[in-house]
Amino acid sequence: MTDNASAQAYVADPRNEDVLIYVNGDLVPRNKAVVSVFDSGFVLGDGVWEGLRVKKGRIIQLDAHLGRLFEGAGSIALDIGRTRDEIEAAIRQTLEANSMEDGVHIRLMVTRGMKSTPNQDPRFLIGKATLVIVAEYKAPRPEAKAKGLSLFTSTFRTSGPDVFDLRLNSHSRLNLIQALIQAINAGADEALMLDPRGFVASCNSTNFFVVRGREIWTSTGSFSFKGLTQRATIDAWRDRGELALEKDFTLAEAYSADEAFITGTLGGITPVVRIDGRVIGAGRPGPVTAEVNEAYQQWVMR
Repeated sequence: MTDNASAQAYVADPRNEDVLIYVNGDLVPRNKAVVSVFDSGFVLGDGVWEGLRVKKGRIIQLDAHLGRLFEGAGSIALDIGRTRDEIEAAIRQTLEANSMEDGVHIRLMVTRGMKSTPNQDPRFLIGKATLVIVAEYKAPRPEAKAKGLSLFTSTFRTSGPDVFDLRLNSHSRLNLIQALIQAINAGADEALMLDPRGFVASCNSTNFFVVRGREIWTSTGSFSFKGLTQRATIDAWRDRGELALEKDFTLAEAYSADEAFITGTLGGITPVVRIDGRVIGAGRPGPVTAEVNEAYQQWVMR
């Protein structure tokens, strides 16, 4: 695993070498976990996915994740071919086969399935949807939370729902990967992305918040991910009687924030201390971010 900071970075765990991967009903060693080169996901990124976290025996926000999975599949006319209960049973089967109860990240992937030839047309399907579940032991790298991340504002913009709806967890992520590569080349950890109007939208794989006083601000979601950790963070902060706003705000307002942080399934809440070379607040993880993290941790385990 890379030593660089990242919202997706994790501590290497040797137990992952022996995990069993769920592939269309079979549990196989990771070096045997394969799909066909004719699979719709490989051919064109035609599929949807969810990232889930297991903590102390609980699959965090399971119902919300399954709801988003089926909503996304329905929006692109992808027949998963399994019920919600069957998907949940497959997840639990994977966890039980690996004796996993805590500190686990799950990648649940569904593609449109096998095709007779590599093309765009879904009428060339020759089987049902492909279902893959990868469960691994993943703990966020502690230095990311201790030191905070550095962001770089990419020239690649997020898209509107009329172009590519980012609220759909599609396998296709090329523009977001391009943004991240640009940020890495600029010496940053993650990319901050603006929407087509120039307002702050999100990072390349996470949702972005600024802290102003005790208020936390995040984007409206019109041009960014429908983040479940973002939603939980907003609800947890509001439950404490604090103000969480979903609003348009500018890069200038992000630069002048007292604190900033990102939210995602793997890392939960991770502080941001620098944007485009500018120090945010005191240049270290702030006290309000720590309080927000405490509220979030309590909310997800209630």
